[in-house]
Amino acid sequence: MAVPDAVAERLEETVPDRVRSLLDQLHAAGHAAYVVGGSLRDALLDRQPSDWDLTTDARPDRLVELFHGAVYENRFGTVAVRRDGSVFEVTTFRLEHDYADHRRPHRVEFGDDLEADLARRDFTINAMAWGRAAGEEDNRLVDPFGGVSDLGRRVLRAVGDPRKRFREDALRMIRAVRLAAVLGFEVDPATLAAIRVEAPLVAHLSGERIGAELDKLLAAPEPSIGLRLMADTGLLAVIAPELEAQRGVAQNKAPGEDLWDHTLRSVDAAPASRPVVRLAALLHDLGKPSTLADGHFHRHDVVGATMAEALLRRLRYPRPVIEDVSHLVRYHMFGTEPELTDAAVRRFLQRIGARHLDALFALRRADDIGSGRAPDDPRTAAFRTRLDAEVAAEAALDRDALAIDGDDLIRELGLRPGPALGRVLDALVERVIDDPALNDRATLLLVAQAMAGDTSGTAS
Repeated sequence: MAVPDAVAERLEETVPDRVRSLLDQLHAAGHAAYVVGGSLRDALLDRQPSDWDLTTDARPDRLVELFHGAVYENRFGTVAVRRDGSVFEVTTFRLEHDYADHRRPHRVEFGDDLEADLARRDFTINAMAWGRAAGEEDNRLVDPFGGVSDLGRRVLRAVGDPRKRFREDALRMIRAVRLAAVLGFEVDPATLAAIRVEAPLVAHLSGERIGAELDKLLAAPEPSIGLRLMADTGLLAVIAPELEAQRGVAQNKAPGEDLWDHTLRSVDAAPASRPVVRLAALLHDLGKPSTLADGHFHRHDVVGATMAEALLRRLRYPRPVIEDVSHLVRYHMFGTEPELTDAAVRRFLQRIGARHLDALFALRRADDIGSGRAPDDPRTAAFRTRLDAEVAAEAALDRDALAIDGDDLIRELGLRPGPALGRVLDALVERVIDDPALNDRATLLLVAQAMAGDTSGTAS
């Protein structure tokens, strides 16, 4: 398909010198070499490519021979090449083959035809290449499926038969809704219809692959675009039936909106720079459908935390992410009553942990916006001020912050190591939370002596 000269000229100016040097080295060795895929798409959209991928007719063993330190990464023909502190993936042209499990081809066959390689790719905007064949002098843009036109129309369209593309690799359906959100594109009607038909195939995908796409989707300016597409096409019901259950659940929030609408508004309102908060916003009301009774969602935060942990485990998220998100879900319903005592504020801080405060309040702000309320509620701000004051005062909230430790109790009071000693220390923490002035070595020894006497049955 003919490519406007202005597009080719833009790529001449955009492709970095370090990428050109890889192309030139392959050409000098007698091989075709092209920049391909998402890097080319992003360059043409004036987006900064996250990486630059190359394709060539050189076989993997030849690539390892040509580039010092190159590593053959996998059986799909991808070789990692280091250049100027960066790693570039160079993949040998491939031919189409059957995908036995809707995840990966049952065998790989390398080819010599660039257009045959592009024909097996997912979407037209990813099925373009810029470079030159062996023996050619000038670089050119190869666009056999109208990717440049689709970029101009801001349309996401599958290469060839969309149902065939999705049956080959079901992840492409999730990638479609993710790209629609990230790029702000419409999905071609035939491509969208094919997703609706083939959506059940995503059940064959691993949790890791789904989770990786979900992370990219949540980084979009408006994740709700992709999430809504995911729900409307049936993908959500397969990937996360817990979220699908929110659709149609009424609640007293924004007029005319259901629980799923509230979740989407909350996710969009969460800061894109805080992926854990966005993930928590997506899952914060996960427990509501199963706890609905008499118009209320009884203990949905507690139930939701357990459900969020199970879902994130299924998607193979790292343990620290699972712990942080479930913790935020568990405590997102915190109260901000002005009449709370200072001791109650310190106990809240003890439960939450100072390191979670920023994330928890960012989630509360997103939840408020998702509920149609004005953000930055004065009571919430006042509560945060009180918490920050306790953090600044280094309030003693655990054993490590006490002015004495177990060794002091053993040495000064003759207590023995064991559970009873631990109970005394925990009781001292509670006393200090009630009255920080007690956190003095001599005072705590007196208090501990009285506690030990009560425990042993002697007079205090």
